Amino acid sequence: MKRGPARFEYYLVKLELLMQEAAKDHNPALYLYKNDARTPLFMLEALSRMYRDIHNSKKFNSLREQFKLLEDGLGTIDYYDAYANSFSKHPMVPAHIREYMQAQAREKIQSCNELLTEGKWLAKDSFSAIRKKLKEADWLQPKEELKAIKAVYEEAIKNTNKFVKDSGGNFTEMENQVHEFRRAIRWLSIYAQALQGCIQIMDSDESEQATKEYLLPEIVNSRFNIMPDAGDNNWFLLLEKNYFYALSWVISALGKIKDEGLQYFAVAEALQQTAGFNHDDALIKSFEIFGVERALYDDLLARASNITKKFTDQQCLNNMVMGLARTEKSKS
Repeated sequence: MKRGPARFEYYLVKLELLMQEAAKDHNPALYLYKNDARTPLFMLEALSRMYRDIHNSKKFNSLREQFKLLEDGLGTIDYYDAYANSFSKHPMVPAHIREYMQAQAREKIQSCNELLTEGKWLAKDSFSAIRKKLKEADWLQPKEELKAIKAVYEEAIKNTNKFVKDSGGNFTEMENQVHEFRRAIRWLSIYAQALQGCIQIMDSDESEQATKEYLLPEIVNSRFNIMPDAGDNNWFLLLEKNYFYALSWVISALGKIKDEGLQYFAVAEALQQTAGFNHDDALIKSFEIFGVERALYDDLLARASNITKKFTDQQCLNNMVMGLARTEKSKS
């Protein structure tokens, strides 16, 4: 039995239900944002990315772009709304910057509402074209599909290692390096959830000592590190448990560094738009507003570089993919 269509359908149903409720709301984009529509969109984008590299690349890339466009729209709301809330509690951030963030959040909500209309996401038959594309895809049998999924992981890991090597292990940009590296490794975690049970984690009994610094309770017990139930899958890709936890720790740590670092650029953007600063002067002023030296930002980049270098030097990603397994009853 070919498993791919059911994986998409699981998240399409979740998103479709959210769209039906959003269509009843006077502000559909805000409803979707508040009710975490980004999660099923992330999962659908992840599946589309994965299958794009396995078969029907044009078809799945088109679907990926469709899901990504809307997820990005909700993501921009989250960006400005998060900083608007954060800055509202910060006594040193001037009122005009807080107001700019609030105004941008409202503007992005409106832009997302336009995306919903243009994409006909709220129409009753809005998902029929997506389902038609999926029905026409050249789905593989479980064994061949899992071989291809393993190859996607291996290629992604190779590209990630190259990204770090090309940077010289020394990040100098928060958005284009720290954030980009985190995006790349985060997909490896999202795939494990999106693929609905055909990826499982297993302890090799050889990795705990090498990864002990990453095995914090909040990581080991995180709901994101509990794999979906195996269900009726009969072929699996096994990931080494402790190296997968290490991946999760790095995603979390870099996320905190990224959020702290990008707040200075958020304030700089507001200063450029509201007070006529040029980019360089706005960035300098943003550090002054928070009462910190530029060296603090440089320290964030250094911390991100050290975390990334150690993670790659320890071969955590290279050791994470263990191989394929099957149930005894599997014959294909």
